[in-house]
Amino acid sequence: MGNKFGFSFSWKRALGITSAKQKFARETGIPTTKSGAERKIGSMLLKLLLGKK
Repeated sequence: MGNKFGFSFSWKRALGITSAKQKFARETGIPTTKSGAERKIGSMLLKLLLGKK
């Protein structure tokens, strides 16, 4: 199902959602992807439980 012209269309990118999410993540330090958020929350919990900096 690949496109043989090397062109792909994303409606999220066209509406600016992708760049808005990237900007939000950079400014707040909060990842907008599910795996990124889980990773961040997991590391915060480990730091809290283990008391490491």
